[in-house]
Amino acid sequence: MTFYHVYMTFFFIFILGLAVGSFLNVLIDRLPNGESILGRSHCDHCKKTLHPRDLIPVLSFVLQKGRCRYCSKRLSLQYPLIELATAILFMFTWSHFSNTGVNTAIVYLVIVAVFIAMFVSDLKYQIIPDELQIVLFLASLYLLGQQGHIGNLGFIERFVHSFVVMMPLLLLFLMTKGRGMGFADVKLLFILGLLFGLKLGLLTIYLAFISGGAIGAYLLVAKRRGLKSKIAFGPFIIFSALLVLYNQEFFRTLVSNILG
Repeated sequence: MTFYHVYMTFFFIFILGLAVGSFLNVLIDRLPNGESILGRSHCDHCKKTLHPRDLIPVLSFVLQKGRCRYCSKRLSLQYPLIELATAILFMFTWSHFSNTGVNTAIVYLVIVAVFIAMFVSDLKYQIIPDELQIVLFLASLYLLGQQGHIGNLGFIERFVHSFVVMMPLLLLFLMTKGRGMGFADVKLLFILGLLFGLKLGLLTIYLAFISGGAIGAYLLVAKRRGLKSKIAFGPFIIFSALLVLYNQEFFRTLVSNILG
């Protein structure tokens, strides 16, 4: 593949990421609030229906100086940041998984998009919508099929592993009666067990607890949160899942060496 084709491919992936990021902003703000994703976009402040020229990813925000064209109220930085983050992660994901085949690489793009929407949705509303969980579940099943697990004992074994991966959070959910952990996190870990398998799934939980504990301790020391404050755990799971997703072979080797 020539440099020109590589350049054009990544340029297309970047533009695709911006467009998908714009759509993710819709999902992030509508799904947790039970709103339809089919309606026209509108200003959060004046509720004015937005014109297509107001919805060009990043560019509209810059040209309008971060304000609504109609009411001049300041717009959230969430919109351009999510669009740019999605575009950058899409390029990174494509470079990482393009050698697995176009269809599989596209599925990985879907998974990363879902992770982004889940991360911000849980951070902002402390909700991980079931619709996103379903898309992630279907994408994980597709990858299992690509790996030849569908229709044999390996598929059943992976489901058993998924139950094992989600068990620590399920027990915490049951013991605290839902006060210490949301059930959405439990469902998410089940799906990550399907996606990663037993060892990498458990490693994802471990990394999530380490990162969550570190951030929680910092917030306590900085007096930004109290002991009884509720902090969404989903973003830590998703951050850890992304880390594992991009470094699967490294972590498999690391875990195998540690466990012997």
